[in-house]
Amino acid sequence: MLLTTLSVLSCLGTGLVLAMIGGGGSIIATPLLMYAVGMPSPHLAIGTGAVGVGMGALFGLGAHARVHSIDWRSAGLFAAAGVAGALLGAEAGKAVNGTRLLTLFGLVMIAMGLSLFLGKPRQADPAATPVRHALLRLLGIGFAVGLLAGFFGIGGGFLIVPGLMLAVRMKMQDAVAASLVAVAALGFTSAASYAWSGLVDWRVAGLLVLGGAVGAVAGLSLNTWLTGHKGWLRRGFASFVIAAGLYVSVRGWMALSAG
Repeated sequence: MLLTTLSVLSCLGTGLVLAMIGGGGSIIATPLLMYAVGMPSPHLAIGTGAVGVGMGALFGLGAHARVHSIDWRSAGLFAAAGVAGALLGAEAGKAVNGTRLLTLFGLVMIAMGLSLFLGKPRQADPAATPVRHALLRLLGIGFAVGLLAGFFGIGGGFLIVPGLMLAVRMKMQDAVAASLVAVAALGFTSAASYAWSGLVDWRVAGLLVLGGAVGAVAGLSLNTWLTGHKGWLRRGFASFVIAAGLYVSVRGWMALSAG
C-alpha cells in the first residue's frame, strides 16, 4: 500500500511539473523512485521513471493541444533528431556504474536548478523563423539534447524549451507546449532501451502513469491560474531541484568514496 501511494504521488508531482513548465519531470522522478519508493538500483529507477515521464508528457501534450496551437513540424523534427541521440545516449548510460551515474545526475540537477533560478525566460522575436531556414540548427540541437537525455534517462524538457526558442525563435508559451512532443519521444526512447535490458519495474511504472495522468491535467489548470506568478513558481521549483541535486550527488559521492 505504501509503495502504491508513494509511486502515484511521485508521478503526480512529475505530471504537474511537466504540464506547468514543460520540463523537469524526470529530474524529480529518479530521486523520488530511488529514495522515496526505494528502487534497488539507479538504472532501474531511471528506466522506470522514463516510462512515467513519457506518458506524463503525452497526457500533458493532449491537454495543451486542446487549448494551444502547436508547431507540430518543428516539434516533430526536433523529436526525431532527439530520438537518434537518445538511443546512443541510453546505451552509454547503461554502461556506466549506477552509483557514478547517479552522482553525475545529481550534478546535472544542480546545474539545471541554478540555470532555472538565475536565468530569465527568453523572449522570442515576434515572428518565428521558418523551419526550412533553421533545419540544420533544429536537427543539431535536437540530437545534442537527445544524447544527454538518453544518457541520464530524462525527458530533457529543460533543454528542449530553450532549444526550440533558439532554433526557430519560438515564443516561450509555444515552446513549452511543443516541447512535450520531444519529451514524450525521448522518454519513450530511453524507456524502450532500458526495458530491452530488463531495467523497468512495470508494476511501479503503471502506478506512475496513473499519477502522471492526474498530474498533467491538474498542472495545466495550475499553469493558467498561476500565470502572474510564474517567476515565484520557477524559483521555488529551482530551489527544490538544487537541494535534491546536492542530496543525490553527496550520497553518490559518499558511496563511491566508501567503495
